[in-house]
Amino acid sequence: MKRLLLLLTLLFITSHLFAQQDLDDKYYFTEALFEHLSDYNKKADAAFRANKYEKAQELFEEFTSEQLAGSYMNNFKFKNLRNREVELYDFNKPTFLITYASWCIPAKGEIPAINKLAKEYSDRVDFVVLFWDKRETVKKLSDQFNSQISVVYVDESENNGGYVVKQLKHSLGLPTCFLLSEDKRITSIRRSVFSGPAIDLETAYQKNYIALETSISKNLIPEYDEVYADNVSVD
Repeated sequence: MKRLLLLLTLLFITSHLFAQQDLDDKYYFTEALFEHLSDYNKKADAAFRANKYEKAQELFEEFTSEQLAGSYMNNFKFKNLRNREVELYDFNKPTFLITYASWCIPAKGEIPAINKLAKEYSDRVDFVVLFWDKRETVKKLSDQFNSQISVVYVDESENNGGYVVKQLKHSLGLPTCFLLSEDKRITSIRRSVFSGPAIDLETAYQKNYIALETSISKNLIPEYDEVYADNVSVD
């Protein structure tokens, strides 16, 4: 009996150590930023100074897809509208995370598109909107979003979210959208689709809906490719 208990104890310790090792072996978002952000900023700043905006966008897409995608998002902490602390890992499904601030104007038609997508995918995807603002301001802004969307915030004036602010806000700017798998691996990072002033609201909404729906389907819904292939007609 003692030998059995000893064996079970050893098995438990060994499995725990291996699980901890797997956790420690993960390559995190903050590590990727530390290694590659400075080089990206130098190249992007040079492109903006030369008014090469398309080049700057290419650099962003290259940086996020080659250096950041595949890393695991850290378990950052926020607050919900009830002023309770929320951890990113509290969201158990694949996660659509987008960052805003009260002074940051969303792309025309973007919020209605997110609301519709949250209704369509909330059973498979957690939709999280993160604001960099005071709680009172965020509560007013939260009325724009439907009940399938979790609105959280970080109040910089409280000086207790500096780590999150530096990594999620100051590193890539905002609005920025992070598409995270169920285990919080970054599958894609994208920016909003901003339409010109001449574009009407309905057209802007359609552009944002198509872009966001495509990103969600390809990056957060595992069966997307299989379903898509089944629906493609063969002549």
